[in-house]
Amino acid sequence: MKSVTSAVSTSVPGNPRDLRITGATLWFLPVRTRVPLKFGTEALTSVTCARVRLRVVGRDGRTSDGWGETPLSVQWVWPAATAYAPRHEALKLFTQILARAWANVVDWGHPLELGCDFTALHLPRLWEDFNASRLAEQPGEETGLPWLAALVASSAFDLALHDAYGRLHGVPTYSTYTAPWLNRDLAAYLTGAGDTDVRFAGKFPADFLRRTRSDSLRAWHLVGGLDPVTPEELRGDEPDDGHPVLLGDWIRRDGLTCLKVKLRGTDAGWDYERMVRVGTVAIAGGVEWLTADFNCTVREAAYVDAILDRLRDDQPRLYGMLLYVEQPFPYELEEHPIDVHSVSARKPLYLDESAHDWTRVRRGRELGWTGVALKTCKTQSGALLAACWAQAHGMGLMVQDLTNPMLAQVAHCLLAAHVPTLMGIETNSMQFYPAASEPEAVVHPGLYRRRHGRLDLKTIQGAGFGHRMAEVRRELPPPEVDFGG
Repeated sequence: MKSVTSAVSTSVPGNPRDLRITGATLWFLPVRTRVPLKFGTEALTSVTCARVRLRVVGRDGRTSDGWGETPLSVQWVWPAATAYAPRHEALKLFTQILARAWANVVDWGHPLELGCDFTALHLPRLWEDFNASRLAEQPGEETGLPWLAALVASSAFDLALHDAYGRLHGVPTYSTYTAPWLNRDLAAYLTGAGDTDVRFAGKFPADFLRRTRSDSLRAWHLVGGLDPVTPEELRGDEPDDGHPVLLGDWIRRDGLTCLKVKLRGTDAGWDYERMVRVGTVAIAGGVEWLTADFNCTVREAAYVDAILDRLRDDQPRLYGMLLYVEQPFPYELEEHPIDVHSVSARKPLYLDESAHDWTRVRRGRELGWTGVALKTCKTQSGALLAACWAQAHGMGLMVQDLTNPMLAQVAHCLLAAHVPTLMGIETNSMQFYPAASEPEAVVHPGLYRRRHGRLDLKTIQGAGFGHRMAEVRRELPPPEVDFGG
């Protein structure tokens, strides 16, 4: 079931800083992985990235544009037993429908306001109509497009709008998340939990962001379920492209200190042994921290409790290295309201796929979750509100990857640079498709190669999100759709 931000009125009339959308262009950029990436029960070997340019106008008649991008990661947003190709095509089609819808938004305002209004007022109707039409044409379809998939498809447009606003005014977008740029305070969107005295009146996102952004972030490396950890796991068909394959080689080359371990969630013996095997290599390489990601496949808290207790008793050093646990349980908290207090009593427990918006974070807190993994692929607007609500209620934050290449990596890194994460940022596109980002890496080398276990963000400069698009020599294919002027 969907969950949306409360709809509120449009901008204060006459704010000279407001903008309005005048057009939208959408490209699809196909990318293939060098090695498979396991997501839950599926493996990703290719992905389509949606790249968006929004054109905007200010109240004074000045015009600008902005850019956004996200991978349409079907296996992550739409897990199902049905074939991949129909899901992939459906998600692309829905993204094209959104391009027209975004181009037709007539309201004036700040991107946070317009983005939240789109998610609350327009996206649910478009999503419901799309699924109704699709299921009518294909009555045997197992499931419709999930709400998480709708958010991901919309996120590239939302990101482009935030970028366009900063570019229109010649300032970094993150400097505009306060008055007088914004017409509404956070009380227009957020309410505190009933068991607290948290109030959002008079507060803005800037009150929950770092005063000075971080230009260097500790990088978390993903150990996928199919990634070879030891030489005995090599199959002989690994790529010979100058990039590491074995985990130990990645640790040495990139100076890694943090590893995120993908687990199955359906085989406790395999999951325990995987943690021990990865942990052994990690200790030998000087890694300091681990996290475990069960990818939403666990159905009861006792499964995770038993693995954690076994690690505590038999592998105390590894247990001590485990910084937090990520999303063991199914996506939809309303359909699967599992009490997770026993897990979070052992280790911090972070929502990821379930954290569609701040209301889902609130529900997660009630069930015992202690933190939230933010993702720009669920919209920049939504990520900001979730970050504010979580911090106001004492919950921890991380910024997690969707294997973001190209432009998607820039906004992803900026979010982690501005919110107080538990520790750094997950970043793994350089593991699975490093060649995809070569044009962007010429301008931003520190974003696409981890050195000394960190990313370097110093090249992100200028207005908007600091993409520096004029310097990126990427030849785009013909657009899929181009609406407006």
